[in-house]
Parts: sequence; C-alpha cells; structure tokens
Amino acid sequence: MPDNTVLEVSETGTILSVINGPHPEAVFYEGVLAPGFVNAHCHLELSHMKGVVPEHTGLIPFLKTIPKHRNDFTELQKSKARHNAYEELLQNGVVAVGDISNSTDTLDIRLRDKLHFLTFIEAIGFNEDRADIAFGYASQNYNAFAEQQSGKFQLRQAIAPHAPYSVSRSLFRKINAHSPGSTITIHNQESKAEDEFFLSGTGGVTELLGSLSIDYSAFRPSGKSSLQTYLDTITTDHSMIFVHNTYTQREDVQYAKNKLDKTFWCLCPNANLYIEGQLPDINMLLEEGAYICIGTDSLASNHQLCILSELYTIKQHYPYIDWELLLCWGTLGSACALQMQIQTGHISEGLAPGINQILLLDETGVKPVVKRIF
Repeated sequence: MPDNTVLEVSETGTILSVINGPHPEAVFYEGVLAPGFVNAHCHLELSHMKGVVPEHTGLIPFLKTIPKHRNDFTELQKSKARHNAYEELLQNGVVAVGDISNSTDTLDIRLRDKLHFLTFIEAIGFNEDRADIAFGYASQNYNAFAEQQSGKFQLRQAIAPHAPYSVSRSLFRKINAHSPGSTITIHNQESKAEDEFFLSGTGGVTELLGSLSIDYSAFRPSGKSSLQTYLDTITTDHSMIFVHNTYTQREDVQYAKNKLDKTFWCLCPNANLYIEGQLPDINMLLEEGAYICIGTDSLASNHQLCILSELYTIKQHYPYIDWELLLCWGTLGSACALQMQIQTGHISEGLAPGINQILLLDETGVKPVVKRIF
C-alpha cells in the first residue's frame, strides 16, 4: 500500500474508504500494510503427518510413504492436527485457501467460517476401466462439501485430478466435463520421473505404481512431456492451476498458454526444497509472463503453513525480485487463481480482505514477520 495512505476500516474488517494523504485520527503502523494472504495450494487433511516423512527423499519415496503411514493415527489426533493447522493459517495472515481433499475430513474446519475455501476434491485412478468408480467416489465427496452453506466466508468446491501419473485419460475427461468454467488444479512436473514416464514409459513412476498395485500395463508413452500429454483433455472454459512445476520447461509453459485462456503457476518453494531439494525455474516463468500464485503444500512436506515464509524463500534464491511483486503473488495472484478476487486479494472499498502488517522486509538476511491486524 502506498505511503501516506489511510484506510478507514469497520469493526468487521470491511474497508469503508481509502484516503490519500494524512488524516488527523489515523493510527500509524510500521512496516508494510498488505491484504491478507491467499494460500493457493494446501493439504489440511494431512496435517497430522508433520515430520513423518524425512526431508530430501525425492518425490517417489515421499509418495510411497504417505499412504503407508497416513492412517497410523487416531481420528482425534487427525482432527486436532487439522484444527491446529487452521489456526496456524489464521495466525500467519491467511484469509483464503485452496485446499486439497481426498476425503471428507475437512468438512468440520470449513464451517469455522474464518477462511474462504475452495476445496479441490481429488479424483485418483490410473486404470481406464475403473474411471467410473474413481469419479463416483470423488463425486460423493464433492456432494458432501457442496451441501455446506457459506456464512461470512465463501465455501466452494471442485473436482480436480491428483497428478498426470495417477489419472487416466477417461478420468481426466470426466473431471473436465463435471463443472464447466471451474478452476482445475493439478500436481504438475514435481519430479523428473514424471516426464520420463510419459516420454519413455520408464523410471520411478513405474516403481510407484507397482508398489501401489496399480495396473498400468495398458499405458503407452506419448513421447511428450506429461503436461503436453494430459492437457488436451482440458477445454478452454476452465482455468488451470499447475502446482509445484519443479521440472517444468519453457515449452510446457508456452504450450499451456497457447492451449488455455487462463493458466496459473503455483509455487510451493519450501515443499519443493523439503522433497526434491530444488526450486522451479522462476526466471523462466517470469520471462514467459506466467501468472504466479503461492501455496504451502502440506505439513507432511513443510515445517509451517506460512505464505510469507514461502515468499522469503523465493527472495533468498532470487534476491532481485522485488517484495512488491512477491507480495502480489501471495495475495492478488493467488486470489485470482482461486477466482476469489471479488472477495479478497487487494485493498479496495467494500472488501474485507484482511489486513496484514509486515515487518522487517528490508532487513537483509532477516526473516520478515507478519501480524494480522484485521
């Protein structure tokens, strides 16, 4: 927000007016005032798995560990972890979240009515013959979320594919047809093994599918990258959020931009470093004019759920990127990705976007701090 700008805010957090210039009754805040953060990619239902998977295992061992230990906890432990994670988001200045769900475990925390939610119900099923069954399960979960009524904060839901190597073409088409114009998100090119699988049918993905007893004998490699293989099942009425993109190449970004009208590239840098020890090629994304948003992934792959920490990690590796742009990625960029720019992401009269005070942005080598004001 520009210097000498005064906000008049109601007790409920609605911005009544934006005044340019000094005001005799204004309260001064040090640092930077910014709209609330929007977490474009999170897995709150995995919060109980914090610390279960060691760092730097690589994606394939990580994905093999999650289902193996996901249910090594009581329902009470899982619930407590989800609610603690919800509180962590609030404390770190988040006002909206794009949350991934494989179950109905997060129904209860959505009704706490302190965050805008777009819950992405993942459809998983690589066997072409079982697409109806896989989509039916996702649809049941979708209907359970759709029955909830929004309060002060918006509650929405959509069916989304998990990843290119876990969704058949038939299932992709069913997802595409489910809600015309909806936002679709997908874990994209998070490991080298993903593209290797689609290029040649070899590599770590075959090991993963085999360990999960998934029959992929009918699969034939396309000779193209994963993104360029699956994206022809998505029609242009959808906007697409590609998540992680650790190994995404320039030609993939160009292909997606030419194929779809709205593409967003979600960065979860701390999770990238936790799992693969590598960040996406952010320079290339900037050169291609990509629309960037920010997520945290889950506490199974991160030490905290803090968008400012994600931005700080990017700043450490790309020091020339201005804080103004980074903050935009974590606010308006992510709000647009979730189609929530009408509710939040920017400071405008009539909105209640949340207001964060951010301190220590200009201190070299010092992690900045966020405090939620409204």
